[in-house]
Amino acid sequence: MIKKLATSALVALALTTGGASAAGDEGHIEDIAFSFEWPFGTYDQEQLRRGLKVYTEVCAACHGLKYVPLRTLADPGGPHYTEDEVRAYAAENFTIYDEELEDDRPRKPSDFFPTVSGEGMGPDLSLMAKARAGFHGPAGTGLNQLFRGMGGAEYIASFLLGFNGEEDEVAGSVLYGNTAFPGGWVSMPPQLEDGLVDYDDGHNNSAHHMAEDVAAFLMWTAEPKMMARKQAGFVSVLLLVLLTSLLYLTNKKLWAPHKGKQLDL
Repeated sequence: MIKKLATSALVALALTTGGASAAGDEGHIEDIAFSFEWPFGTYDQEQLRRGLKVYTEVCAACHGLKYVPLRTLADPGGPHYTEDEVRAYAAENFTIYDEELEDDRPRKPSDFFPTVSGEGMGPDLSLMAKARAGFHGPAGTGLNQLFRGMGGAEYIASFLLGFNGEEDEVAGSVLYGNTAFPGGWVSMPPQLEDGLVDYDDGHNNSAHHMAEDVAAFLMWTAEPKMMARKQAGFVSVLLLVLLTSLLYLTNKKLWAPHKGKQLDL
């Protein structure tokens, strides 16, 4: 079952001003070289699997993925689990209330990830990587997003790694300093530390790598069809180039005999 290690993980990710004592100041976002960036980038399957494990063990206690069907874990371009692996993962980690049984039962691949709500719970993370833009410049125009992407995954990773150890108490609530969050203060404590999650593939499990892995996984939950979209876009551009070339050659052939002729008026 899910290890309930998080108390309010990523609460500030869904807020624009709440949890900050001085809203308006932009946070510091690190530019991370994710494998899925640029026109020909693809998701790293092993990284997505590691990110899923971080989400399951650290984030899932307080954050849902209500828009993500469990069966998509088997889709190409994602973690690409086998059907048996998806079935085992769903049953071992999540339950759902069944009205026919009038009791909880293990979730199936046809079910969605749980919806997590209630006091102290954080926002749903299904689309968080698309809801947050890490890069805005220059001068707020967002032009650098053409080269560096929206930066949603970078924002999540930078947020998780941005705690500076400072604390402040405001109106009875403890706030924690975070260099990535606008305003610099958030209402959740740090969640990641080196060695918190043991990776099945033996990958480095430092806090830095865990933050990148879960950020990549949340990018996939927000854009599960990114690879197919990129492929379709590439094919469309090729077809447009081919069509433009054919139109140019056709136009040249049709009008070539008439060029230079004197018109009789």
